[in-house]
Amino acid sequence: MQEQIRFVLSRPRMEKGPRKVLIIGASTGYGLATRIAAAFGARAETVGVFFERPADEDRTASAGWYNSAFFEEEAEKAGLRAWSLNGDAFSDPVKADTLALLRKTTGPVDLVIYSLAAPRRGMHTSVLRPIGHEYTNKTVNFQTGQVYETTVPPASEDEIAGTVAVMGGEDWQLWIEALLRAELLAPGAMTVAYSYIGSSVTAAIYREGTIGKAKEHLEATARSLDAKLLSLGGRAYVAVNKAVVTLASAAIPFVPLYIGILYQVMKDKGTHEGCIEQMDRLLRERLYRDGGSPVDDAGRIRLDEKELDPAIQKEVEARWKRVTTENLPQLVDLDGYRKELSRICGFDFPQVNYAADIDPNIAIPSLR
Repeated sequence: MQEQIRFVLSRPRMEKGPRKVLIIGASTGYGLATRIAAAFGARAETVGVFFERPADEDRTASAGWYNSAFFEEEAEKAGLRAWSLNGDAFSDPVKADTLALLRKTTGPVDLVIYSLAAPRRGMHTSVLRPIGHEYTNKTVNFQTGQVYETTVPPASEDEIAGTVAVMGGEDWQLWIEALLRAELLAPGAMTVAYSYIGSSVTAAIYREGTIGKAKEHLEATARSLDAKLLSLGGRAYVAVNKAVVTLASAAIPFVPLYIGILYQVMKDKGTHEGCIEQMDRLLRERLYRDGGSPVDDAGRIRLDEKELDPAIQKEVEARWKRVTTENLPQLVDLDGYRKELSRICGFDFPQVNYAADIDPNIAIPSLR
């Protein structure tokens, strides 16, 4: 959190950034980075919705809980206004509570970020599987460094439908329609949902698999919402981001090995970016630039152009073919991947004394 805030503060203040932002999925990853970029880069008021676990007698809180608590503490020090709501963003009660919170705090918002990554939505469950056939390829155990082949069976029709229900655009549309009915979208309001396309290396399990079907639905929803926002002079976008280490991506077969190779290649080329660099770029160079946001032929904002640079992908594919357990350290950023995954959960920071006794019961100020 401190590193991301310092990065944003090292950049010039955004003169044309957002002023009042609702972030749905605000406690980790791209959603959290967007909240930091909007608040500390544009001094926007932010409302963050997330579903995190507070501490109890037997265990610490979830990492996202502490992220959100620290964000609010730092925002208050900087004179920034921020509020949070903890609950299942898929549910109607949380939507209603969020509308009530907006009425009491920011009023109509000019930017809505949809950045949910969840395995379930009500009775629906998402799966990470290919479609139509089983798929076999290399993967890696990043704990042991073993490279091996694994096979993932094809998804059933029910599993495809469930993944679309969880990770597609239906819930995003419900949020925007609720905000419209409540007159809580400001004139010119924009909304952005985050997505990923990736390279040919991960296509079978990602873009051509169940998640790909969900992302296609998300993109169709963006076009529908874009039409709904015309009366406000607003826009709806899907932003396609670069592959990054997250707890969710770590669970996708084949993807951790791809990310480890990609990180090594992009770091060698000096083009590597994490969540905060991309979200800072999204606001500065895409959404709030003069002349409107540049989009691709499908109407998507592309922040993955550095990942998909042909020279980068050529080297990634060459390393993918060559990588084995024996040569893994030479071809893959194994240590970087492990460190980033560990840091998501608050570990592997040399300046932290992890042996010190602390009280894990940290409150999120606006939830008191």
